[in-house]
Amino acid sequence: MAHGRSIGLGLLMGVLARIILLRSDYRQYPTYPHGYASHLFLGIIAALVGAVSVPALIEREWTAVTFFVVVAQQFREIRSMERDSLKALEETQLVARGADYIESIARVFEARYYIVILVAASAAYGTERGGVLLGIVLGVLAFAGSASVIKQEPLWMSVEVKPAKLSFKGAGLYVDDIFIMNVGLEESRQTIVRYGIGAILIPKTETARDTLANLGQRQAILHDAAGILGIKKDVDTPEYTPMATRHIPTGRVGVFMVPEERDPQLLVQVIRRTPVLESARGRSMYRRSM
Repeated sequence: MAHGRSIGLGLLMGVLARIILLRSDYRQYPTYPHGYASHLFLGIIAALVGAVSVPALIEREWTAVTFFVVVAQQFREIRSMERDSLKALEETQLVARGADYIESIARVFEARYYIVILVAASAAYGTERGGVLLGIVLGVLAFAGSASVIKQEPLWMSVEVKPAKLSFKGAGLYVDDIFIMNVGLEESRQTIVRYGIGAILIPKTETARDTLANLGQRQAILHDAAGILGIKKDVDTPEYTPMATRHIPTGRVGVFMVPEERDPQLLVQVIRRTPVLESARGRSMYRRSM
């Protein structure tokens, strides 16, 4: 086979790229083993598309190239598949991800398949032009470059996070000086004071204020925190629902939750690691360009 080495190396590099990108993190997605199996299979298809497309172009097999372009476009459906899967799980979540977080995750999964195609095509092209070594180098460079582009910015880069004290003024619950909600039952207030923790998010810039003003971004923070620390909330205890309330004059946000593991420093670390959603970052980027 004239192009066997380039196709084989491209396929191998593409599959390796998908395996590296296929990991389950603290957001507990994708699930395994079924989630791993489906995404790995689609990764093999994406790698094959990228690896075979280069020899097809070299041989001027335009019919094959058209077919591969059509196949590549089908990976746009990956976003819809991920979106539907995550939305189906929302009904069973005590603290939902929210529509913005779901859309962000779905976009990331779609982009990863395009990275696989690019890595496979780069490795195949390098092998055709300069041998296996050049193919490996180009594949690695393509992976490193594209992965850095889609890397999500963590919240700590634009927001300062500090632990904060919970207190009551009458029935009103406060995180530091930020009002959260009214709690009517004395028993619930005692439980919150005993087991609850809080944090204050302070924007470092005006664009960070826009990020914290986004409801989807705040819901993502609450979901990640609940996933790591757990929550004492159940369906019949809505007063223990985690909340993130914004102090409009200053742009600060107070976060409150009643976790299973009472660790204020861990809460701070989880919030710092929460990714900035594209829907929250877009307005900030627009303002920066003004």
